Amino acid sequence: MNKTVVLNVVGLTPRWLGEYTPHLSQWASGGQLISINPVLPAVTCTAQTTYLTGKYPNEHGIVGNGWYFREHCEIKFWRQSNKLVQAPKIWDIARSMDPSFTCANLFWWYNMYSSADYEVTPRPMYPADGRKIPDIYTKPAQLRSQLQAKLGQFPLFNFWGPNASIDCSRWIANSAKWLEEHYNPTLTLVYLPHLDYPLQKFGPDENKIARALQEIDKVCGDLIQYYQARDAQIVILSEYGITPVSKPVYINRMLRENGLIAVREELGRELLDAGASKAFAVADHQIAHVYINDPDCESQVRSLLESTEGIAQVLDEAGKQVYHLDHPRSGELVVIAEPDAWFTYYYWLDDSRAPDFARTVDIHRKPGYDPVELFLDQQLKFPKLKIGLTLIKKQLGFRYLMDVIPLDATLVRGCHGQITTSSAESPLLLTGQRHLSQAKAIDATDVCELILRHLQVDYKDLLPTGY
Repeated sequence: MNKTVVLNVVGLTPRWLGEYTPHLSQWASGGQLISINPVLPAVTCTAQTTYLTGKYPNEHGIVGNGWYFREHCEIKFWRQSNKLVQAPKIWDIARSMDPSFTCANLFWWYNMYSSADYEVTPRPMYPADGRKIPDIYTKPAQLRSQLQAKLGQFPLFNFWGPNASIDCSRWIANSAKWLEEHYNPTLTLVYLPHLDYPLQKFGPDENKIARALQEIDKVCGDLIQYYQARDAQIVILSEYGITPVSKPVYINRMLRENGLIAVREELGRELLDAGASKAFAVADHQIAHVYINDPDCESQVRSLLESTEGIAQVLDEAGKQVYHLDHPRSGELVVIAEPDAWFTYYYWLDDSRAPDFARTVDIHRKPGYDPVELFLDQQLKFPKLKIGLTLIKKQLGFRYLMDVIPLDATLVRGCHGQITTSSAESPLLLTGQRHLSQAKAIDATDVCELILRHLQVDYKDLLPTGY
């Protein structure tokens, strides 16, 4: 098979190919630009799994970044086990064609315990004293120490949160090159998330994200040059386009005000009690799965949702089938936001009663996605001083709470999740192998087949020049 590398540049759309992205723009001009019709929901875990399986969510089972695990009565986000994916992956398919095929998965989601040959993914350590220590999980296990000895500790706190930066994408890119030099995989999957952060904070404002565009373009240019020198075919793609938003929809607060959500009080704070609630929403960017524990409430819940400002569609069983979301993990109802709206997970009615994790970066404990984690609370008089003092507690081994995140959902200016209709705002695929597809647009489920075609065909055509 032909050596192939897939660079997943999150948030990249045709509108960002220009002045601030000379390397990516040159690659696009010398190859084929294909628009991808996104899957619903257009979020990280669903999009990536669709690309890697060629299946829709009703077949592979990844209906969002998180969902309600009915048997546990718990909402869980950002699980990592590949056993959750209910369809064969691209490396399984390729290996069945050629037993010598190998695959390296660098930070694409559901990256633990898969049948890929090489795996690298975030996996912090959580000692009993309450600390969170940056770390990674790898396959084979020795990669963990080898990579961090060479590249330094994985910069977890630059991966997400108010301190998110190019450092993380640069570390991932360097780890891809290290794996290439030591293992020479047939297929390498590289996740480069940097552009995602400023687009959600500021929206698609070129003036505010210009630096981020330049930073990720530089990383991509370096990888393009590196892999070209190793005779690799290069595919650049993205998962979704991020569009401007101005309206958070407090869907769980609405359900609570109508007596449908139950909470449990702990030390004066409120925790969502999903198992005891009649109905609740798992908010995930611009879609939300609404789970209904009491079937007698379904018509009431649907009526409430249909009359809520900011909700564009309410999908019942028939509607879920249209969007390939008819899977047992989906909510009884699925709601889609209006283009300028998004769903926040907030369920408390008084900020003083919010759970302690609400003001922290805690992607696993929150019962929904929270992009407000990208911001520092400006109501803090000296936020950097507070962070510094908290870090001292951490270094001394004391328990600490990094409660520096605001509770203001109106800060968020960019979002994704619904299906974009404009090609300028849609995800894309760039390839130097023009002969492999003449299509101007493909469905998200077609990406898997197109990558497989890169692996199988002779690598004879000229690639874009200038590197």
